[in-house]
Parts: sequence; C-alpha cells; structure tokens
Amino acid sequence: MSETKQLTLPITGMTCANCVATVERNLKKMDGVQTAVVNLSSERATVEFDSSKLVLTDVIARVQRAGYGVATGEADLVIKRLADDNDARRLEKALSKLDGVLEAQVTFTTEKARIQYVPTVISQAEIRRAVSAAGFEALELGGDTEDAEAMAREHEITEQRNLLWIGLLFTVPLFLFSMARDFGLLGMWAHAEWVHYAMWTVATPVQFYVGWQYYVGAYKSLRNGSANMDVLIAMGSSVAYIYSIFITLGLIPGHVYFETSAVIITLIRLGKFLEARAKGRTSEAIKKLMGLRAKTARIVRDGVEVEVPVDEVRVGDVVLVRPGEKIPVDGVVVDGRSAVDESMLTGESMPVEKKLGEPVIGATLNKLGLLKFEATKVGRETALAQIIKLVEDAQGSKAPIQKLADQVSGIFVPAVIGIAALTFIGWYFFGPALPINAEMDNFTRALINMVAVLVIACPCAMGLATPTAVMVGTGKGAEVGILFRTSEALERAGRIGVVVLDKTGTITKGQPAVTDIVGSGQWTVGSDELLRLAASVEKGSEHPLGEAIWAEATRRGLVLAEAAGFKAEPGTGVQAEVEGRLVAVGNVRMMQARNLSLSGIQSEVDRLQSEAKTAMLVAVDDQIAGVIAVADTLKDGSVEAIQELHRLGLKVAMITGDNQKTAEAIARQVGIDMVLAEVLPAGKAEEIKKLQKPIVNRQSSIGNIVAMVGDGVNDAPALAQADVGLAIGTGTDVAMAAAPVTLMSGDLRGVGRAISLSRKTLATIKQNLFWAFFYNIILIPAAALGYLNPMLAAGAMAFSSVFVVSNSLRLRGQKI
Repeated sequence: MSETKQLTLPITGMTCANCVATVERNLKKMDGVQTAVVNLSSERATVEFDSSKLVLTDVIARVQRAGYGVATGEADLVIKRLADDNDARRLEKALSKLDGVLEAQVTFTTEKARIQYVPTVISQAEIRRAVSAAGFEALELGGDTEDAEAMAREHEITEQRNLLWIGLLFTVPLFLFSMARDFGLLGMWAHAEWVHYAMWTVATPVQFYVGWQYYVGAYKSLRNGSANMDVLIAMGSSVAYIYSIFITLGLIPGHVYFETSAVIITLIRLGKFLEARAKGRTSEAIKKLMGLRAKTARIVRDGVEVEVPVDEVRVGDVVLVRPGEKIPVDGVVVDGRSAVDESMLTGESMPVEKKLGEPVIGATLNKLGLLKFEATKVGRETALAQIIKLVEDAQGSKAPIQKLADQVSGIFVPAVIGIAALTFIGWYFFGPALPINAEMDNFTRALINMVAVLVIACPCAMGLATPTAVMVGTGKGAEVGILFRTSEALERAGRIGVVVLDKTGTITKGQPAVTDIVGSGQWTVGSDELLRLAASVEKGSEHPLGEAIWAEATRRGLVLAEAAGFKAEPGTGVQAEVEGRLVAVGNVRMMQARNLSLSGIQSEVDRLQSEAKTAMLVAVDDQIAGVIAVADTLKDGSVEAIQELHRLGLKVAMITGDNQKTAEAIARQVGIDMVLAEVLPAGKAEEIKKLQKPIVNRQSSIGNIVAMVGDGVNDAPALAQADVGLAIGTGTDVAMAAAPVTLMSGDLRGVGRAISLSRKTLATIKQNLFWAFFYNIILIPAAALGYLNPMLAAGAMAFSSVFVVSNSLRLRGQKI
C-alpha cells in the first residue's frame, strides 16, 4: 500500500535561481515524486513522494547527480549494555532502518556508534531514543547536541572566507601592479616578456583554485541541460584568462588581462561570502526560537527528584519547575500555583496565572511559585517544536509573486550568453573605427565588452528577492506571536480589503454571564425555578450561552435535575425533558419554529436586545415561561484593534448567530462597519462567499480579498472559505488551527499587526524584484554598449545580491 511522505532536505552548493530550477526539475523527474519545492534563501528542498516507490537515499542520490549536496550530520555515541558483537549488529540494523539515517556503524570492542543522518529528518535525541528502545543506553560524545545543518552552513561560509583570502592575497598585488604599469609608473622593465609569465603565474591559482567551484558548477549545470550563474562566471573569466595566455605565448599581439580574470573571480567570491553571511542572518528568528528551549528538566522518577536532558523527558513524567526557571515541555499543572511569562511565544507581555489543571507551554518562564506538572507533549510534539516547524514550512514555500522571477530565471542565462555573442559580433564587425595609436585592436575590444556582459548579469538577485523577504517576514511574525503557515498567506494578507470578525471569543471574551431573568405573565413560580429548569437542560451543553446559564444556577446554589432526551438544534437552541416537563431553551427563531406566541414577552426581548444582551427564551410544555438575558463582555483591545483596521483602510464586518438588534448594539460599541447577524454556523462560509463576489465597475471586475478571523475550530468552514483565515488561539492550539495564519496571543490587535507585517513584507519583495530586474535591464545593455569595464561589472554583479538580502534584513527592525 502506497503512503505519501514529506521530506525536507538541506541542500548545499546552490548559488542562483537557476540552481533552484535544476534541483526542482531533477526531483520532479523521479517516478513517485508528487511535489518538489526548492527555496534558495533557506537552501532547503521539500519533497512529497510515494514511499512505495522511493526512499530517502534515492532522493539524495538524485540531488547529488544534479551536482549539489545534502547537508548531513554525524552523531558519535557511547553505547552501554552491549553484551557481544551480535548486539552491535542488531543495534546497527535497528538504527539503519530509521528514517533519516544514512549510515550506522556500531563497534562492540570500542562500545561506540557513529551515525550519519539528515538533520532535517531526524534529530540526535530521536536516535538516542531508538537506541534506548532497542534495549541499550546511549551517551553523547562531545557534550551538547550540535545543530548539524547549521554546522554544514558554517563550514560553507568558512570555506568561502578562506578562498576569499587566498583570492585577495594573489589578486590585490596583481591588480595594483597592472594598474601602475598601465599608468607608466614602473618604467620599461614592467613591459618585459618575463613579466607576462609572472602575471600568468600569479593569476593561475585564483583562476583554478579560488574559482574551481565555478567550473565544477558550470559543468554540472550544463550536464543537466541548463545554464546557471557559474556558467557566466566561468565563461567570462576564462575568456580573459585564455586570451592573455595567447598573448603571453606570442601567438597574438596585444595587452594581457590576467588581472581582469583574477579580479572577476575574487570580487564575485567576496559577494558570495557577504551574501552567505547575510543569508544566515535571515534565519535568526528560527535560531532565537530554538534557543528558547530549556536544556534540562527536573523530574520525579521512582519518588526521587533527578535532573535530566530535556530530550529524555517522557509523556507522563512529573516535572518540577522553580521560580525563574523555564518550563521544559508542554504539560498540565498537577500541583502549585504561579504566574508564567508566555511572551516569548505569544507576544503577550502580561504573565498568565497557572493553577491546578491549567496547561503550561514548554520554553515559557515560571515567574513566581513552584509548579509541578505532568508532561503531555515532548520532543517534536511540543508547541515550540510545532511553531518552529510551521515557520520553517512557511519559509520553504513559494509565494505566488515569485513565479515571474522563476520564469525569467529559466531563460536568463541562455539569453545573456546570446546577448554576449551578439555584443562580440556587433563590436567586431560594426564597431566604430579605433584610433591609429589605440592600445587594443577590434578583436580585443569586442572580447572585453563580451566579458563585461557575461559577468554583469545577475540571476542571483532575482532568485533571492522573494525568499529572503519571506524568511525575515515569517520570522518577525513568529517573534510577536503571528504564525504564517505559507508564504502565500503572508503575501495575500497584504491585499486584504474586508476583515470579517466572529463575535463570540473574538470581539467578546466568549465568557457570557446571566444579567436578567424575566418571567412571562403565565409563569408565577419565580425566577430561580425558571433558571433551574433552563440550567438542568443546559448542563449537557458546550455552548458559551448555555454554560453561562448553568454557571449562574451553580452560583445561586440551585439543585439541578437530571435531563432526559437532550437534543441540540444548531444555531437555535436545546431541549430536554426535566422532571416530566418538556423544557426548551433557545432564541426567537426556535420559538417561532414551534409556533409559540411571544405576545406577552416581546417587549422585554426587544429591550434586552437593544442593550446588547442575548435573549434566551425558555418554554415549558410549549408555553413561553420567560426570558434569560446573557451578555458577553468585550475583550480588552477590541476597540483599538478595529480602529487600527480602519486606519489601514479596511472594511470591518462582524458575523454572529445573535439576533440583529444585539449584534448591532455590540457593533456600535466597537465601530463595526457591517453586521451579519442571525447566521447559523453552517451559513458562515456562504456569507464569506457573498463578500468575495466581484464588484463590477466600468473598467473591470474586482473581487474582494476577504479575511475571516475566528477561533479556528467552530469557524473552520468559514476560515477555509476566506481568502485569508486568521485563527485566534493560544500557544497550545497552534498545531490544531487549520487557518493559514494563527494569532497565538488571542489578542484581536494581532490582526492589524499581521496585515501590517504582510504589507511591509510585500513592499520589500517588490523593492527587491524591482532592483533585480532594473539592475539587469539597465546594466546588461550598458555593458553591451561598452560603458562598463569587466572588473566594474564583476563588482556590480557581486553586490547586487548582497543589496537584495540586506534590503530584506531591514524588515527585522520594522515596528509592527
């Protein structure tokens, strides 16, 4: 039976958008691969495939065949309890079967295991757990678990730095000597034949050691039937280098350009080094989130308090947390009382009170008292781990705005090579005549301008324009408790025109309380009895209004009766048999459906509704007995949140199952533009669809981009129907919410912040794309027309992608 699996692989060796296209194309060619998305900024590939047709090693082999690598980690473990060599073989076999493990070697004589693994698929903690499950004990060599992927990236940066220094060591003297010679500062000896050989000697290590990666990349790219940035660099620098060799050997007359080839390679190496460093900073938000994790936990096992690494905490363990310590994993308080600072996950600055039965979230800070809690979620199941995965998934996805850049990148390099060829032909055959005493001939001039075209072109800036901004934007959101599930959601949120807010639990606290109990003329027994009968029915209800009635009866100390034949009618009310009487509790619509007359109580219902109270009618044996009014209080910040949405130029609507009058009264309090009242839960999605219908004018037909804000559970169909669904929850709900955007703090003001962040990210993407296209559209023709020296062209090319990444990094300092 086939099963679809998803893998995220850290890819090494990608330099431009063409590399992304090459890896994607190769992965998609594999039989069994359903989707493959590669991101240049995060340097990751997300692949969905049929596990009956492919395994991890097949996917890695395909990436390597395409000319790229996959970052892997090595875990060295000391293994205890190995009885003999058979145990070593058994453990080796068990480890080799783990998803993400590429190779496992267990040696009985040294009691050590060396495991090569893919860090995005499996962690060292999971490997150690597998060792324990096999009946052995694993101890780490070398202290803390290392971030293998980060180490691989750091190794790449170190390698770039070393090559840059070697390049500078040879290039700077060569460049200074060449310039001094050209300006006649060194005398005639500098033009001697042996000087050319000396320059050739100095330029060669730069060309074939510092620049070797570009030759390898170009070969692999061409072997895959495409052309990337490496092809342009290898061609441009090689033309200048080989032309200079011909002159040095006396095969043709002219000026040598060894310094040009060396400067091209060294400047581009400098640009790549700065770009790699800047790209590392785009993922700082993820690193911050990872750094929130507690390293150890104090647990009670067999009645003894012991401190263990957080990875060793199991579900069901009782964990102790003292004041000032981090809560290591998710759980439920079993003893103690405290206030917990959850701001690092939710963005909410006020500490949250925790007592018996309350949930706690791993990585939050215990402020006051001693807490004892039972671990309910550990490892990859914790809220923090889920948040990190959500942010990584969003950063790895492709925003729709990126499609244009991807399409251009696919034909960019071949087009540049074509333009370079035309430049050479144009200058050689049709260029203006050179002065008689010119230092170069027609061929040299055409060659120099062709080289300038090859090295000025920059597909990297186009490839980095969108993903770097998305990485910084989603990371910034996570820091303030806004989680975007996809980059498409991040992009689309910036284009929202209408925001629809669910009333209960979104605008209001969702904790309504009974305010009035009014009996009808036919009811003479008293308000307590009316409340007791209604509460006896509502005892089985999970609706906030029903809970309010039941809570008020409990507060008054009323003894509730057992209800039989409980029946809920969604959107209208509930009914049951209580002490032999049929009791129905619901709204006006429910009573009208039963053909019950409201003549004696209608005026009271109208009065209560005008006061923003929800009127719950109570019928006993098909007679209206009275009305119980329930009111919900506004959430702190609801008024400011709606004012902020108006400031952003958005239209705000409220959707509720409440009657029109109550809904309008609440709308007036908070400044809502449009009220959608008396909407049944099943009808919310339909109302959203109506709002999305195009507005037709003389010029065009424009559809509204509609956002729905709800609790993520009751409003699931409406959240799915909306163009952007925003679920208001808490840190523990994050994995449950199906909406593209989750606001973890439960604060409605987060909606405005999410839209504002999206707009700023979108603006940054547009700036990046404008720069990337403007740069190439202006400077490629300038190079073709002979206005750019190849060395200046290489410098401009090297810094164009650095500009794009730096512009994206500005988002980190933006206030939202």
